Parts: sequence; structure tokens; C-alpha cells
Amino acid sequence: MNVLVIAAHPDDEVLGCGGTVAALAARGHAVAIGILGEGITSRFEQRQQADAASIAELHGHSHKAAALLGARELRLAGLPDNRFDTVALLDVVKIIEQWIREFAPGRVYTQHGGDLNIDHGVTFRATLTATRPLAGGVVKELYAYPVASSTEWAFGRFAPAFRANVFVDVAATLEQKVAAMAVYESEARPFPHPRAAESLRAAAAHWGAAAGLAAAEPFELVRAIDDGQGKNG
Repeated sequence: MNVLVIAAHPDDEVLGCGGTVAALAARGHAVAIGILGEGITSRFEQRQQADAASIAELHGHSHKAAALLGARELRLAGLPDNRFDTVALLDVVKIIEQWIREFAPGRVYTQHGGDLNIDHGVTFRATLTATRPLAGGVVKELYAYPVASSTEWAFGRFAPAFRANVFVDVAATLEQKVAAMAVYESEARPFPHPRAAESLRAAAAHWGAAAGLAAAEPFELVRAIDDGQGKNG
């Protein structure tokens, strides 16, 4: 199966579904990651003030994290960090549509639409549009994932709160996720921040307990199309 993970920022792909990417890759599935935003430029008063070397270093971290998780491909679109609301939605949709044409994924994972971060909301809407179920469409399953320090900090105020209804066992791949997050030196934070390694392990244990597992990543199923033989994708 071909799988596409769509993320707004470098590190969202790890925080949201890093353990799942590693688990899918270990089972022989072809996982591609597409990251829409350039990252870190929102930390400057003007986007142009961002150091090009720092951005390049961050993107290098994305490639290293993807390799640690076993992803086969990584694409970076370079949209302005935390400024997706300044980009025409159609332009974001077209980027995702191009990725879908190239990777032909039967399953797509994307950001939850009600997150605190504006880029996450735009990413979800653009993904939902790009994966609309047209005749002959390749995407049969669409899932939304939460991102630590964004999904929970919205407190369900911008859209329906994240509702986990699918759980992936990541007991065997949790430490790959933690290691991949550690690669993002500029994004990691010390405990008790939600992106701290201790917090990632605690969240995995929490969601695992909800599903009778030692560790799990949660997802919200947005849409699944059955082929009539009990299979999706």
C-alpha cells in the first residue's frame, strides 16, 4: 500500500504519526511525507529576516527524521510558516493534488482541522478538497491526526474537538518516534512541554490504555471507501 502523510510544518509529521509511519514502513508499505510549510520563519518580525542557513538546516532535519522513520520519500513545498492564511487555498490544494498524482496513495494522514495553529486548519481543508471522492480517485482512506501543543491547546474552540476512533499500536516504534523528534533540535522542548520526549511517551501510554495497548497513536477517521469485498484502499 502507498501511504501519504501530509503535514503543515517540519515536526508535525513526527508528532502526529511518527510511530505509525515507522510501523507501516516496517511492514513493507511505501510511505511518503509531504510538508507544506518552510518552518521557523514566523519567529521573525519579517519572513525575509529568517536565516537561509537555518531553514536549510531544518529541512535537513526533516530528511533525517523521515529516514529514521523509514519513509521512502519526502517533499517540501516551502509555504510561509504560520501564514498559510495568506496563500490562496486553491494553491495549497494544487500542491497536495500533485503529491497524490505522484504517490498514488490509497491512504492519507493529515492534520486535524480544529487545531490552534492556522496552518493546520488550512492543511486539513486543502487535504479534504484534494482527496474528494471523485470517480477513479486513488485515496480510499483519510485520517486526521493530533499534534502535541496545537490540537489540545485549541480546547475544541475552532472546530469540533479531536475525536479519536482509530488507534495504531506503536509499542514497537515509539522510540523511533522519540528519536526522530530529537532530530528537530529547534522544535523540541523540555518537560512539561507537550513536545518533550517524556510527554510523547506519556501520550502514547494514555492513548494505548484507551485501546488496550501499551502504546498507541490516535487518529480520527474522516472517510473510508470500501471496495465491496471488505477492504479499503
